[in-house]
Amino acid sequence: METKPAVEAFAALAHETRLAAFRLLMVEGPEGLAAGVIAERLGAAASTLSFHLAHLERARLLVARRLGKQVLYAVDQTGTRDLIDFLTRDCCGGNPALCAPAPTREPEGSVMADKVYNVLFLCTANSARSVLAEVLLGQRWGKGRFRAFSAGSHPRGEVNPAALATLERAGLETGELRSKSWDEFAAPGAPALDFVFTVCDNAAGEVCPIWPGQPMTAHWGIPDPAAVTGDAEAVKRAFWRAMMALEARIKLFTSLPLASIDRLSLQNRLRDIGAMGEVADVEPR
Repeated sequence: METKPAVEAFAALAHETRLAAFRLLMVEGPEGLAAGVIAERLGAAASTLSFHLAHLERARLLVARRLGKQVLYAVDQTGTRDLIDFLTRDCCGGNPALCAPAPTREPEGSVMADKVYNVLFLCTANSARSVLAEVLLGQRWGKGRFRAFSAGSHPRGEVNPAALATLERAGLETGELRSKSWDEFAAPGAPALDFVFTVCDNAAGEVCPIWPGQPMTAHWGIPDPAAVTGDAEAVKRAFWRAMMALEARIKLFTSLPLASIDRLSLQNRLRDIGAMGEVADVEPR
């Protein structure tokens, strides 16, 4: 990349809405998002956003493709790599390694495989699905490699009794659980997060805080068991199915080679996990 297109790319990113759109699409990967979905996620007017997306496309930071009546936007991988290459080649004296992020200092004798990953599960109320996921990862599948947390954008203040009963039925501890705000995890001194997973559609559409640690994110939405009406048995089965769906995703997640997989491939794997279908309604193990 030459200087002029690099300047155009930087100018395109030097706007709050365009930068937010670019960052959102970086997370979404090559499939991209429809313009209307981007506008909804960012809380921007569709007409205004259309101007900003076109600006990013002209700067070779986004590509657009038509799918039926929708226009989908995704990050232009080639243009973005060219911009990064420009920075590392011309701004680092020909030594790209100087521009790489500083590695985390590990204790003497440790290896990356020993890293403990902090994982936050988000839902709106933090009373059911996110709590189920926190306990499943923390107590059953973490195996010392993961620390699990949960929070909500609008916490209910108490954990759903049916969620507690479901966890206890599975032989998991519930004594320390509480419903809390996601603001706790964006505050100074909060754990540096490695992964943030939304497990309800409402939370996925909200603008999240700036998380410490620049975590990878993915949406693992499943139906809300608390929305099920009917007799006690129907509610019980709904919560059990929710736990099964979360456990299936968590099992796949904890089996990933996190220390060796590249970031883009990992993002795609996380998205694939979130797209899983229904699972069998059986005892979780």
